[in-house]
Amino acid sequence: MKQNKRPFILFAIMLAMFVSAVEATIVATVMPGIVADLGGFSLFSWVFSAYLLMQVMTIPIYGKLSDMYGRKIIFSIGMFFFLVGSLLCGFSTSMEMLIIARLVQGLGAGAVQPMATTIVGDIYTKEERANIQGYLSSVWGISAVAGPLLGALIVSYFHWAWVFWVNIPLGIMAVILILVYLKEPVTKEKRQIDYSGAILLLTAILPVMLLFIQTGISWSWKEPIFWILILISCLSFGLFLRQEKRAKEPIMTLSLWREKEVWVSNIASFTTGAVLLAISSFLPTFVQGALLATPLVAGLTLTVISIGWPLSAMIAGKLMIKLGFRKTALIGGISFVIGSAWYSLLHFLPYPLLAGFGSFFIGMGMGFMTTTFIVMIQSNVPWKLRGEATSLNLFMRQLGGSVGVAFLGGLLNFQIKRSLESNQDQLSIEPSLDSISSLLEGGEETTISAFEQGIIQQGLSSGYLLLFSMIGVLAVISLLFVLFLPKKKPEKDLAQ
Repeated sequence: MKQNKRPFILFAIMLAMFVSAVEATIVATVMPGIVADLGGFSLFSWVFSAYLLMQVMTIPIYGKLSDMYGRKIIFSIGMFFFLVGSLLCGFSTSMEMLIIARLVQGLGAGAVQPMATTIVGDIYTKEERANIQGYLSSVWGISAVAGPLLGALIVSYFHWAWVFWVNIPLGIMAVILILVYLKEPVTKEKRQIDYSGAILLLTAILPVMLLFIQTGISWSWKEPIFWILILISCLSFGLFLRQEKRAKEPIMTLSLWREKEVWVSNIASFTTGAVLLAISSFLPTFVQGALLATPLVAGLTLTVISIGWPLSAMIAGKLMIKLGFRKTALIGGISFVIGSAWYSLLHFLPYPLLAGFGSFFIGMGMGFMTTTFIVMIQSNVPWKLRGEATSLNLFMRQLGGSVGVAFLGGLLNFQIKRSLESNQDQLSIEPSLDSISSLLEGGEETTISAFEQGIIQQGLSSGYLLLFSMIGVLAVISLLFVLFLPKKKPEKDLAQ
């Protein structure tokens, strides 16, 4: 690889990672506008869960396909699906159509991160990769800052569809640069891809997500569909474990879970991922709908996470050497709990500034914990499993985000519906979740009275009090698992 071509490839990779990463925050900022336009507040969670779930399920498959057919073709295919999904999202005329489009988007996004990491490993030497990884990591921080602000600007001056369409020229540019400048010798290897494992894992998770979102809204635990879905999930998970034991190249190496450092970090990553994605998905709607703040203010309360995260991640790298893994992660776990406590206060002290304080501590917690988890895992597994073990931790965090958004979204829906139904005599509209759209529309076009808006606002606030309380529970669980981490410090030759 000629060195004069590498900057173009790196720029393409960072561009692709940006459009993929920014989707997690930019969409959250414009969701109130989307709900006001399309309705379907009860399906709110699926807009995020569909994207994340499909992304999580395809990451290991794309990785193995790239070994067989090359990085360039797999990267291009992934970006094609992502851009088609972005186009369809903008043209969505219902919440159901938007969710399907997000599935297509997630199908493509699953290729971006593993391909970016792999291409960097292909074209840079070991000595250069550390610095380049810093560039790639900065993309997530930039997207966390730019996403809410860009989303707020778009929804304020343009139609929300441009949140998705803005990806298209950037994605096309990234694909062209990769096709032109990336030259790779492809040696096709006969490797088995564990499609059965991926399908079984998807089949085990989807019913659980359906139960979280729909129970208490459309279904009751007494109905047959409730127990049928539980049975499907349990059977699929059992078959998944059996498949992974038999597969020559499993999607998940089960022996990794025997290492204490791995399983403790992965479970903690699952709960932290649930908290992070729930906040990213639901906080902007709460700030706009319950605190009646502008989209820009709502975006800023989420953006603060990106200040605490990189700051604490840099500090964590130095503290691990002095304090060890457990004490460093413990600082993050305590910050996580403090942040969740700030959110709970919003029900009683409705000030967006408090939401910003909570986001800052959540970001601090993520920086300390995620950095410690990755370094500890990589220092406790052999070299040949280091890549898979690292990917597994990322997989668990994103899986936690998908399931967490569904679970907490279901609780939010249930509580809001119950609150509205208890005040239905005072409402001139049907006390359903879609009545939230009337509150989010605002302006002169709102057809409900100020008194009714207050009732709906109270219902929304009540639902979020329960949601923030559960976020606090998950934060405490994360802290408890951190206490199980070993006290030892990183080895000096860790990077080798």
